[in-house]
Amino acid sequence: MLKSSKKFMPTYIIIALNIAVYIQTSILGGSFLETSDLVLVKYGQFNFLVMHGWYWQLFTAMFVHVNAMHLLGNMFFLLIFGLRAEEIFDIKEYLLIYFLSGLAGNLLTLLLGPEMISAGASGAIFGMFGAVTIYLRRAIGQSIIGALFFSLFLLLISSGAGVNVLAHLGGLVVGLLIGYALVANRQIKTQYQVRYSYST
Repeated sequence: MLKSSKKFMPTYIIIALNIAVYIQTSILGGSFLETSDLVLVKYGQFNFLVMHGWYWQLFTAMFVHVNAMHLLGNMFFLLIFGLRAEEIFDIKEYLLIYFLSGLAGNLLTLLLGPEMISAGASGAIFGMFGAVTIYLRRAIGQSIIGALFFSLFLLLISSGAGVNVLAHLGGLVVGLLIGYALVANRQIKTQYQVRYSYST
């Protein structure tokens, strides 16, 4: 039986953590409308510093946002995709998708954008979107082509000046891969259980 993560409310907890971090960084930077450059350099992902040993920024950058609109936009989409993911994945799967996708987006940014300073949860959120989209397509026996085109479309319309497309891409690819692997694994288990029940 499918175990959801709804009772743990991970989406609301992560949203609360992001808001709490934004409040803290706003206090440190002296403004609730924008995060100061000093805070972004210290707690966002400054690739130059990561390359020189500040590896923890690959994680902290997932909870730091550039300004209030950046935070609100990301939390809005996290609410949409996160609540859907709670219905599909158990708590371990949910957290695995979120943090591996966010980390993948930040690593791709590190590898291909050596002078970038970035921040935000969008890589993790794109991972959630990818995992949910491809899982639902495969679960009802439809081709993954539609999920891939839909994912590419969202990636394109989210692009623009100041947007870290690398983080979006890295998170999306990992989310798609994890979602596909999870649905394939569950289908194999279901087939095995059905065959086993018939044999008794």
